[in-house]
Parts: sequence; structure tokens; C-alpha cells
Amino acid sequence: MKITVVGAGNVGATAAQRLAERELAEEIVLVDVVEGLPQGKGLDMYESAPVLGFDTKITGANGYDETAGSDIAIITAGLARKPGMSRDDLLQKNSAIVGGVTELLLAHSPDIILIVVSNPLDIMCSVALAKSGRPSNKVIGMAGVLDTARYRAFIAMELGVSVRDIQAMVLGGHGDSMVPLVRYTTVSGIPLSQLLDQERIDAIVQRTRGGGLEIVNYLKTGSAYYAPSAAAAEMVESIVRNQRRLLPCAAYLTGQFGIDGIYMGVPCILGSDGLEKIVEIDLSDDEHEALQSSAAAVKETLGKLEL
Repeated sequence: MKITVVGAGNVGATAAQRLAERELAEEIVLVDVVEGLPQGKGLDMYESAPVLGFDTKITGANGYDETAGSDIAIITAGLARKPGMSRDDLLQKNSAIVGGVTELLLAHSPDIILIVVSNPLDIMCSVALAKSGRPSNKVIGMAGVLDTARYRAFIAMELGVSVRDIQAMVLGGHGDSMVPLVRYTTVSGIPLSQLLDQERIDAIVQRTRGGGLEIVNYLKTGSAYYAPSAAAAEMVESIVRNQRRLLPCAAYLTGQFGIDGIYMGVPCILGSDGLEKIVEIDLSDDEHEALQSSAAAVKETLGKLEL
């Protein structure tokens, strides 16, 4: 197994380190346009191997020849958000970056599976799909795993319980219109509605929707990377180890949930073939309406690009 991570910034470098520590590949290639950056970070990571006990080879590169034969690529390349910026503000610039990266990856690894992390996430997945020519089950977006992790973390903080006991799922677009499924949220099987009043639940839902911006506002000059890299690594692990985890991911919809022609967060089974199945669950009228509103927001943004 060979994995390429495009972008040696905070998200990409942290993702590469997580993959190496879990020994999810024999070789990891870290690619970035900044000369010396991926080489230095890759060497630094590999020098941690004797301490942490992994044997994954890590190399850095400024070109794509070294990525040849990759099985999976995580695309993190692009501009990060700054305070006051929405994910949509990144649309045009990151579209050009992700499109170019995708073409270079496919030129060297025609059978690759792409996991897209760059923002605006749902739109960048469509860009990667269009530029790659790959089947849609081979181009998957990392969004719902991250959004769900934030949702679970906020619930754990509110209740003072372990995050491990919280089961939840966040669907929809990766932005302000995301749809945390409160009705499906439980703590060791106990519905969340029996543990918190509606006012507190609503506050957690809103904090989840603004979870990325909350961190941007703290950092001032950057955006989140610990949680996004962990979410990407979880997706990669399910594919590499054929775990067939049921995870919320950005998938290309062709009529599921009454939505067609866009990427959006839905329940997905990830295995060795990539996205193996989209699981359609029963939604209440309110949940269905919220998901349709989220889809409309994604379509509106996608319409600003010519793909």
C-alpha cells in the first residue's frame, strides 16, 4: 500500500504522521510546492519512527513522479480560511489548485482512490471527480466524520461523559447548513433528548455548525488540523483494512435522499473498493427538509463553477 498526501501544511503533515503511526501503508509520499517543506517534514516524521515503532517509509517531494503507483491520495492542498472568510470564499482559488493536483495524481496513479479534504469540501469533491474521470465511488470527501466528531465532542463536554459512549451522525453539506441528526444521537443507547433539554441541544447543534470557524477565530492565522487529519486517517484505515465502517462522508448522490448530481454528507460504507454503499436512512419531515436545504446551498455554490 502506497499513500500520497498532497499538501504539507498542518492538515497534510498531521495526516501523514497519523497514517505512519498506524502503519496503514508501506510508503507515504508528502507532496508540496514549497521547496524543502515536504522533504523536511517527511524526514522529521521518519526520525520519530524508532521512538514510536513504525516502519512506514516517509518521503517528501515537490513533484509527482515520486507518487507513481499510489493506491490512495489525501488532497489537503489549498488556501486555509482566515477570520471573516467563509468556506465559499475559497471557491475559485482552491478549485484551480485541486483540479491541477487531481490531474497530476491521475497521470501517475490511474487507479487511485481520492479522499478530498480541501475546502469548500463538497464542491472540491465535484472538481476532483470531473478532473479525474474516476468512478464516483473512488472520489470521497472528508466532512461528516469531522463534523460528527465535533458534535460528539461538544455533547461529551456538556454531559461530562466519555466521547466513546456517544453515537451520532452529521449529514449534509460541510458548512452552516450541515444537519446533525439529533433523533439518532444516543449516549450508551440513551436518546440525547432524555439527557438534555431542547435549548441545550439546539446550542450544541449551532456550535457544531460553526465548529470550524470557532477554531479559525482562535488561531487567527490558520484553521483546524488535529481533528480534520484524524477524520481523514479514520477513512483511510477503513479502506486499507477493509473494515467496512459506516461513516458519514461526502458522496456523489444520484437520487439518494431525493438529491442528484452533487456531493454531500451521507452515511457511507467504506471498504477496499472505496465507497462501497450509500446507506439511506429514514428521516423525519424536518430532517428531510433540512437536508434538502443543505443540498440547495451546495448546488448554489457549485453553480458558480464551470465544470
